[in-house]
Amino acid sequence: MSMFTTPCSITFMAISVLAATLPLTGCKKVSDEDAGRLESAWDYPPATRPVAELGSNQWSTETVRDDRGEAEEIMEAASLKPGMTVADIGAGEGYYTVRLAEKVGAQGRVLAQDIDKAVIERLADRVARESLDNVSIKLGAPDDPRLPENSFDRIFLVHMYHEVSEPYAFLSRLRPAIRQDQDGGSYDGGEVIVVDVDRPFSQHGTPPKQLFCEFEAVGYQLAGFMQRPELGGYFARFYPVGKAPLPGEIEPCELQE
Repeated sequence: MSMFTTPCSITFMAISVLAATLPLTGCKKVSDEDAGRLESAWDYPPATRPVAELGSNQWSTETVRDDRGEAEEIMEAASLKPGMTVADIGAGEGYYTVRLAEKVGAQGRVLAQDIDKAVIERLADRVARESLDNVSIKLGAPDDPRLPENSFDRIFLVHMYHEVSEPYAFLSRLRPAIRQDQDGGSYDGGEVIVVDVDRPFSQHGTPPKQLFCEFEAVGYQLAGFMQRPELGGYFARFYPVGKAPLPGEIEPCELQE
């Protein structure tokens, strides 16, 4: 063997030594199950049911919705009060955002979130135009609402849950944002409010049994449910119970329709 090395061999040896000292990143093998999923959701089980395609963020005209008293009845059913801090997830054009802002008043706060940057920009313009000083705007992610911890009395998911592509990651990361409060041993903290339609995911709805199962899988308890077809669907409210399960402890739900 020659006692001399060429410049090319020196370069090769240097690269080999450097590679041996660096952590292996970007080399994780993607399983068939995780192909096409957000990498940030890989620790969580994938959805075991269809996911509706993103549709129009204007579910119906605001005039029609107001004529049937939708927002007012939903906010009453959610026990919304002045001074509360609430989040409107999948806020879209802001139908609920502006009405929540009025309901909680100047001492309350509303955080409006959406995963569509263009929608967020339009909503920000509306908030400024209508001088909604108690409203903040935030861009979320499909698997993470990106909300501050222990902050919200109510979190609203209105006509959007069927479009959540990573339900177990999303609901797990939503949970810490709910205000936790125990009053004399009973729960007196925040809740998640879901409004959706009882029909298949392919028709932009969420069967209630599937909703209940997915929330329960990540440590929520159903606090109330009512079918209100005249308001465009059903109303459900959930609150967290016990210790949140780790991602690997979550048992995904079978498709229930």
